[in-house]
Amino acid sequence: MNTLTPQLKSLRGGLIASCQPVRGGPLDRPELVAALARAVEIGGAVGLRLEGLADLKAVRPHTQLPIIGLIKREVVGTEVYITPELEDVHALVSAGADIIAFDATLRSRPLEVRAMLEAIHATGKLAMADVSTLEEGLNAFGCGADLVGTTLSGYTPYSPQQDGPDLELVLSLSSRGILTIAEGRIYSPEEGRKALECGAFAVTIGSALTRLEHLTARYVRALGLPALESQEAITQGAPLAG
Repeated sequence: MNTLTPQLKSLRGGLIASCQPVRGGPLDRPELVAALARAVEIGGAVGLRLEGLADLKAVRPHTQLPIIGLIKREVVGTEVYITPELEDVHALVSAGADIIAFDATLRSRPLEVRAMLEAIHATGKLAMADVSTLEEGLNAFGCGADLVGTTLSGYTPYSPQQDGPDLELVLSLSSRGILTIAEGRIYSPEEGRKALECGAFAVTIGSALTRLEHLTARYVRALGLPALESQEAITQGAPLAG
């Protein structure tokens, strides 16, 4: 754990671009996601975070960047939503993911965190644990997570609800020697820089780069303009931006 493989070394101190379109939106086409991925790579991204097998398969042939792959789907009886089950892990590996991201919260779940990590490592891939609190991050790290992301802070009812990145969580995790990916509600380059100053190993940017609907709606609100009904649906109806 924390042995820096070449893939991890390539991520250190860099920007990971989350290319996840608004599902059902105009950019929700694998070939367009592949174009977004190429664009952010040209801009200097050191890694990609992709959701869904179709998008992952579309992007993989066009880049050598490390890809963090995940699947979002609902499972009856649990609120765990990001790569909830073993079948998702194996599908992501087959599609070409280098790092498997999964919900590592301490909520009721289909498979315990340690078992998920063991299954991911058995495939030869690295594991990124998405958490919402320090307790969850420490648990995931203790179970063997290669990376811990602050992705789910604000998406569980017991984590801080705030407009902006959870830099306190970034600092708390990184100060304990955990390779921490700052992710979630990072809207500006300045916030990304602050996350690195708090010890983040790397920074993931999603909506501020690749979800044009969210980015535009944020400007519309800041300008004091009335939101269209479609904008309200976009900004309120998308669970888990990670």
